[in-house]
Amino acid sequence: MVRIAVLVSGGGTNLEALLEAEESGRIPSGRIELVVADRPSYALERAARHGREAVLIERKKIGMKLFSSELVDVLRNHGIDMVILAGFLSILPPSVIDQYRDRIINIHPSLIPSFCGKGFYGLKVHEAALERGVKVTGATVHLVNEIPDGGRILIQKAVAVLPGDSPETLQRRVMEEAEWKILPEAAQMIAKEIEDESR
Repeated sequence: MVRIAVLVSGGGTNLEALLEAEESGRIPSGRIELVVADRPSYALERAARHGREAVLIERKKIGMKLFSSELVDVLRNHGIDMVILAGFLSILPPSVIDQYRDRIINIHPSLIPSFCGKGFYGLKVHEAALERGVKVTGATVHLVNEIPDGGRILIQKAVAVLPGDSPETLQRRVMEEAEWKILPEAAQMIAKEIEDESR
């Protein structure tokens, strides 16, 4: 069984989708062993409700260098095999990426290569999509490398932009119709690959 850590920054809706998927048997190759937040977050409460260990490492208080080393230590100490970024707003430094090369996935709320890269996160992505006037948006799960949103694409799912959408209504639809479906699917895909490699 692949041991998974989920890194979060906010409310943890994607974390909830992952936990529910795992508990219903849709991630048979992995188990979420640890949730790490880089700031005080409601996601930590979600983790506790599901009986998962949760750790807070406040990046802004300790700085990126110390945050990186503490994060690597926590992941190692828990025997983590794979990392999922689920609404995680810090850019992982190369020292962390190197430890988990091709074993870190991220969910991004657009169809990469549109509206992605540095500065595109949260509502900013949906504001940009509406400003540009696109008729279709969606979500992408990709492997994480040193380029923000630059790793190999694993799964994408399109979502219609409707007349009268606000950034908030569009964000909600992208989460419900795309993010919460493809993130567990990609988690199983990579966990299965890791599981197969270790046999």
